[in-house]
Amino acid sequence: MSTAIAILGGIGLFLLGMTVMTDGLKALAGSALRTVLGKAAATPLSGALWGAVVTLLVQSSSAVTMTTIGLVSAGLMTFPQGLGLVFGANVGTTGTGWLVALIGVRVSLSAYALPMIFAGALAKLLGRGRIAASGGALAGFALVLYGLTTLQQGMGGLAETLHPSDLPAVLGMPGVGWAAGSVGLMTLIIVGLAMTAVMQSSTAAIAVTISAYYAGAVGLEQGAALIIGQNIGTATSSALAAIGASATAKRLALAYVLFKVIAAIIAVIAFPLTAALMKAALASVDGMTLLAAYHTAYNVVGVAVLLPATQSFTRVVERLLPSRQTALQRALDPSALASPVVAVETARRVVADVLTTTAASVSAALSGGARPTVQGTAAAAAALEEVRDFLSELQEPPETEAERHRLTSTLHALDHASRLVEVLADGSLTAQPAGALHDFRAAQLCTKAMRAAQLVGGSITSESALSAQAPPIGWNVSPEVAAALAEVEDAASKLDALQRDYRAATLASVAPGKLTAAEALTRIDAARRLDRIVNHAWRSAAHLLGRGTPDNADDTSAPASEPESAAAGSHEGAAS
Repeated sequence: MSTAIAILGGIGLFLLGMTVMTDGLKALAGSALRTVLGKAAATPLSGALWGAVVTLLVQSSSAVTMTTIGLVSAGLMTFPQGLGLVFGANVGTTGTGWLVALIGVRVSLSAYALPMIFAGALAKLLGRGRIAASGGALAGFALVLYGLTTLQQGMGGLAETLHPSDLPAVLGMPGVGWAAGSVGLMTLIIVGLAMTAVMQSSTAAIAVTISAYYAGAVGLEQGAALIIGQNIGTATSSALAAIGASATAKRLALAYVLFKVIAAIIAVIAFPLTAALMKAALASVDGMTLLAAYHTAYNVVGVAVLLPATQSFTRVVERLLPSRQTALQRALDPSALASPVVAVETARRVVADVLTTTAASVSAALSGGARPTVQGTAAAAAALEEVRDFLSELQEPPETEAERHRLTSTLHALDHASRLVEVLADGSLTAQPAGALHDFRAAQLCTKAMRAAQLVGGSITSESALSAQAPPIGWNVSPEVAAALAEVEDAASKLDALQRDYRAATLASVAPGKLTAAEALTRIDAARRLDRIVNHAWRSAAHLLGRGTPDNADDTSAPASEPESAAAGSHEGAAS
């Protein structure tokens, strides 16, 4: 009974320590986790390398996987790049096995672990920010060590009642036939899978296996067979997490399961050879190190086989799980809300897409094409409303000043894009100016501004998730885009200046009978509408590029080059 209690207590402490340590490391990494993953996954190979490194540092393949889902859903990373990160995470998560093999089962660290737990808990409770995160990571690491010591004690008692001969014999063991060895191998694989499914942690299950081998309760080949099953078992948690999730999450979960199954098939086929190699190496390398190395090699081989075939593997997964989501639904994936960086960038790109589409329709209408339809305007308004609701559900505030600035800029861009769509909602935009020179000039300036705004918005959304390489998180302002933004601002400034003379001149033409009062007011209203369209398009584009300035309370100030007094006159009523 005491042996069972020690084993269960050791596993519990290990799992608790891993959870606390992972939370601390993730908090310590902060937004750097999303930024590194977003920029490092330029190719599936670099994604695999960085996925392994980041997972090794934060000790959580699930954290890397969930971040990857958000990045892929947002279009900030292609699906093949996301697969690279997931493949790499499988290699990085084997690092804890080395900790167990090299330190955990060899040395009793309970005397050092307890003071570390106290120091870490004190820092977590009394500190803030990175100090608290560091304290949590330290306390979690110490709990892992203390749990391993307790587990080691329990396994010592288990070894007195359990011997490798009590377990099924597997291929590679002396005197074991092919049939009996194959049955024993599959039996232990199933046992290993069940262990991980129950513990919901392959790391804990492998720690138990290595500790059991160290205590003499299992043999080397039996431990390797258990590790195969324990690796497959990690896919059960991903499969369960994908139930009811987005299409992207389901696809990555399916890819994860297929990766585990393919790697397991390779391991089973090569088991007689690997068992013989491990047996030969046992003369110079201890068994715990061999089991940790086998765990790592098992995953490295799986990655090496699938990584060159990433594109084909992607097509297979997409055919098995076709997506029925719209582009907007894929972009505003709820999984992205777990990361403020990813969520804000997702919203920014959707707003940019709406701005691009709206600017194109306005430009076409003023050039003699079809006017913006009621359906198109309603769809744009609905998309912007979904962005607003999406940002309202952010699960945590931005961590840095730069991230807060990006969120604020995105909200400004969203607000101005919404106002732009409202101006177009009445469907009164026409390609035929009333006839005066001012009318033609205003239409020309608006057309010019809309084409430049279309270029600005398109620069943000030009790289889709179906392209060879998705764009990284960042402002990404090229000289061409900066010139286009300056062109929009210049048109807005000139159009604003035009309004100052146009309003007075148009009203003055009523007295001599050149225009009726209704015609004059209609012309003024049409010119004001063009002014508002350009103003909101310019401000939305500027904020999308991080180059906007805080707006006035009524959000209708003129371009920065214009005097405040002039702006007040030309934009009166624009916010109503």
